[in-house]
Amino acid sequence: MVPPSAPSTTLKATGTGLGTPSPGPDTDPDLPRIVPRRRVGRLVTAVVALLVFALVVNSVVRNRAFQWDVVGQYFTTAAVLDGLLLTLWLTAVVMVLGFLLGTPLAVMRLSSNLVLSTLSWGFVWIFRSTPLLVQLLFWFNIGALYPTLGLGIPFGPEFLTVKTVNLLGPTLTAVIGLTLHEAAYAAEVVRGGILSVDAGQTEAAQALGIGRRRTLLRIVVPQAMRSIVPTAGNMLIGTLKGTSIVSVLAVHDLLYSVQLVYNQTYQVIPLLMVATVWYVAVTTVLSTAQFYVERHYARGSARALPPTPLQRLRVRLTALRRVRGRTRY
Repeated sequence: MVPPSAPSTTLKATGTGLGTPSPGPDTDPDLPRIVPRRRVGRLVTAVVALLVFALVVNSVVRNRAFQWDVVGQYFTTAAVLDGLLLTLWLTAVVMVLGFLLGTPLAVMRLSSNLVLSTLSWGFVWIFRSTPLLVQLLFWFNIGALYPTLGLGIPFGPEFLTVKTVNLLGPTLTAVIGLTLHEAAYAAEVVRGGILSVDAGQTEAAQALGIGRRRTLLRIVVPQAMRSIVPTAGNMLIGTLKGTSIVSVLAVHDLLYSVQLVYNQTYQVIPLLMVATVWYVAVTTVLSTAQFYVERHYARGSARALPPTPLQRLRVRLTALRRVRGRTRY
């Protein structure tokens, strides 16, 4: 004789974990109903934050002192776009040259050669200890210390002599000053990334007979990129904004171009907003690129790659559709 079967409960894998009874016709009505926790504090905080954000946006948009019509008038003028292009060019050149110089400095710093490691440490110490503005002004006035530069035999005759004033213009001075300053920080970024790789990777490569150069380039550096890329991305954004300091050298970057305009029109606030909006736009593009580069080098360090903003949006929309479908029935 077969005993009567008890009402069955269907178990499904839901967002709350395995073993959670899913609502349905087979669920025992005598079991307590699971109610999601009400997070009142989170809801109140979100409402207050949105209210403050709306107030700030309203004050900026409706404030006539910003003169948004003037901002739109000068936003794409030739002078502003030329300054923007020079800013982007400076940022790219300084970042490339900075890491090309900083990477050998990092390798020298990690070298067992006492002379090389000491010289690398001294370079980083000097250029990280001196304000960037002081360095730029120093290079701009380098002609006072070295009126001429010569090429020849050390302590002997010179074959070629060039006047420093004719050699170093404002733009080249800005490139030299920014590159040396960037190289000091890039060296520490690369050194920190190399040190973040487990020493067992190098030991395993040595046990397999792989040379030190190949071990560094093919094993250590690819793994160190996971630590280097986030900091390098922050340095890139900082360099983009830091190029505005070259305006003191009369280099026609974005900020200096805007200053030339408002010195003639006396419309200071709207012209500064033009530069601000351009900096925000470029920084947003660089931040997006940084996210995808970090995601690329995160492969192998986690079971799953972090979702992209588009993937997160799809998940939210799918969840919203499911909730609406349940409420209909």
